Amino acid sequence: MSDDEEGGVVRDPAPAVGRGIRLLGLLAEAGRALTLTELAAGLGLAKSSTANLCLSLEAGRMIERVPLGYRLGIRTAELGGAFAAQFNQVREFYAVCETSPVLATELVQVAVLDDTDALYLARYEGSRSVRLGTPLGSRLPAALSATGRALLMTRSDDDVREMLSRGHPLPRLTSHSTIDVDAVLAKIAAARERGWSVDEEESFRGIVGVAVPLEGWAPGDPQLALGVGIPVADATSERIARVGAALRTAARALTNPFSASRPS
Repeated sequence: MSDDEEGGVVRDPAPAVGRGIRLLGLLAEAGRALTLTELAAGLGLAKSSTANLCLSLEAGRMIERVPLGYRLGIRTAELGGAFAAQFNQVREFYAVCETSPVLATELVQVAVLDDTDALYLARYEGSRSVRLGTPLGSRLPAALSATGRALLMTRSDDDVREMLSRGHPLPRLTSHSTIDVDAVLAKIAAARERGWSVDEEESFRGIVGVAVPLEGWAPGDPQLALGVGIPVADATSERIARVGAALRTAARALTNPFSASRPS
């Protein structure tokens, strides 16, 4: 056993790479340009070291310099698109929405579970889609969003409880947010019985979400979810049921026919 293992210290094998990743994370979390001073403070580095790091990332188009400091570069968008495009279902997602009589007019999104969040990978904007604050690469708590609950539907209650009980309490994003873990589990159980999850203004005011789980196409692919956002004024029980059924049909079309978990 090494000294590092005995002492419980794990050394970063490539410190410069780790710092670069942390710098990109700071810019992503900020959602705005950050100055060299702000980046240095966030990284705990000297400004000279941070400047060298920025020069390297700027050369690779991972970040770009603007009048107010630095922001994420175009290369990060290219990599994000490449990540999503490597999954068969994301590539076929748009065609399936186009040919669905129901989904062709809706805002449909694809999300993946990242820790306790639903991370949005792809988006189809139908002919009457509503503008939502969930651009590609953004995330919502899985416990509150319809897509997140769809991702949790295939997991056991024990797994979901353990996941949602660790760390920080569930956030209250709106006055409708369910922040009690037992209440979230009850909603997930209802979603399993119904066949689709529902988020009634719990993650966005004025929006009702409907979503279904989508198993990965090939071994090793992540589980995804398909979700639709509906303005609350239009979210009648009939429309929710119609969208839920259409999403299930889309999920069947996007599931590997040889998958043991193919939706029925």
